[in-house]
Amino acid sequence: MSDAPRRRSILLATAAVTAAATAPAVAASSAGHRPHHPSGPLVIGHRGAAGWRPEHTADAYTYAVRAGADWIEPDLVPTKDHVLVVRHENEIGGTTDVAGHPEFADRRTTKTVDGKAVTGWFTEDFTLRELRTLRTVERLPLVRDRNTVFDGRGRVMTFQEVVDLARRLSRESGRRIAVFPETKHPTYFRSIGLPLEEELIRVIRRNRLTARDCVVQSFEPASLRRVAAARLGLPLWQALGTNGGPYGHELTYRDMMTPAGLREIASYAQWVGPDKSSLVPPNTLLADAHAAGLKVGAYTFRAENRYLPAAYRRGSAPNGFGDAFAEYAFHYGQGVDAVVTDFPDIAVQARDGLRA
Repeated sequence: MSDAPRRRSILLATAAVTAAATAPAVAASSAGHRPHHPSGPLVIGHRGAAGWRPEHTADAYTYAVRAGADWIEPDLVPTKDHVLVVRHENEIGGTTDVAGHPEFADRRTTKTVDGKAVTGWFTEDFTLRELRTLRTVERLPLVRDRNTVFDGRGRVMTFQEVVDLARRLSRESGRRIAVFPETKHPTYFRSIGLPLEEELIRVIRRNRLTARDCVVQSFEPASLRRVAAARLGLPLWQALGTNGGPYGHELTYRDMMTPAGLREIASYAQWVGPDKSSLVPPNTLLADAHAAGLKVGAYTFRAENRYLPAAYRRGSAPNGFGDAFAEYAFHYGQGVDAVVTDFPDIAVQARDGLRA
C-alpha cells in the first residue's frame, strides 16, 4: 500500500473518530436550532449509533440523536412476562454478559427460530426483572474493539424506555425524534404465545404516538398487516431481504421487489427498506418503488471496509475505515428517502455536504 492511500484512510478514520467524540457537545450547544424537517434524506440511527456504542443501549440512542439522527431504531423481542425489550435478537449471549451469570447457566438451550437452530440464552426465558440484572456488551468485539470499553455500562431497555428517551432527546435537541421499532421473528413469537403486535399496539396507544413519533417496520408482511388493522395512523415500513423470503410467507423478496409486488406492498405500507445493494443500477427498484407511491429507505450503512463495496474500500485492513462518504453521496444522488446507518454522524455530514 502506498503512502497516499494509507494517509487518506488514516485521515478518514481520524475524522470519523473526532466527529464521534465531539458530536454530543456540538449537538448540545446547538439544541433548538436544527429544523424539524431535514432538507435531504432522513438519517436513521441503526440500533442507535451502533458504530460507536454497544447497540440498543441508552448511550447508543443518545449518541445517535446528538449526532443528528432523525429516527432511532429499536428491535423488539418479548420477555417471559411479555414486556417488549430491545435487542437485535432474542438470543442474548452475544449482546449481554449473561454467560457470566452462573445463576442462569441452566437457561442455555437450543431452539428453532424461523426454521434455524440457535443455541444460547433467550429473552423469552427471562422475566424483565431477571434481564435487569444483566449488562450489555459489544456484539462485534473483533470488528469494533473500540466499543468494548463500554461493556458492562448499559442495561437491557424496554421499548417504553426508548419512547421516553426519544421524547427527552426531542426536547433537548429541539427536533422531533421518531422511534422506528422492528418486530423481530413475529411468527415465532406468536407460535409460543408471546405475540409482538398486540403489545406494540398497546404501547403506541398508551403513549399516543403519532405519525411524527413512530414508524413500524418488519420483514414479515403479516406482522405489518396486523398493525395496519389497528388503524393507528402510523406509517409502516416493509423491510426487504436479499435472499429467500419472509418467514412463513410464500412470497420471495424477489417477488416483492417487482412492480406488481411493490404495488401490493403499497396497499398496506408507505415505505420499503431494501438492502443498499439492491438499489445499485441496473436494478430499477428505487424508481419502481417511487412509481408505486412508496418511499425508500436503504440499509445498512457502515464505515468499515468489510461492509463497503470494493470501490469504496481504503487499504487492506477489513476493520479500517473506507470512503463511507462516497457511498452516501452515491445513494443520496440516486434519490433514496432515508438511510439506516451505524454511523449517523457520518451520514449527517455527508447529507450536509449536498447543500455545501
